[in-house]
Amino acid sequence: MYKPMTELCNKGMATMSVSSARENLPAAVEEIEDVAAFDAAMAEEGENIPWEQVKADLGWG
Repeated sequence: MYKPMTELCNKGMATMSVSSARENLPAAVEEIEDVAAFDAAMAEEGENIPWEQVKADLGWG
């Protein structure tokens, strides 16, 4: 079954220097928000929508 990305990511926690964290903080924070949004979406009940349908609904293809 589905395991939340945060659960998978926490098993092998990455490290970085303070200077690297300062340079990349906005990207790291965005990634954390994306993982949380993905986990929330996967936890929702209801019908799954195929990716091809999503792209068509958005006019992407």
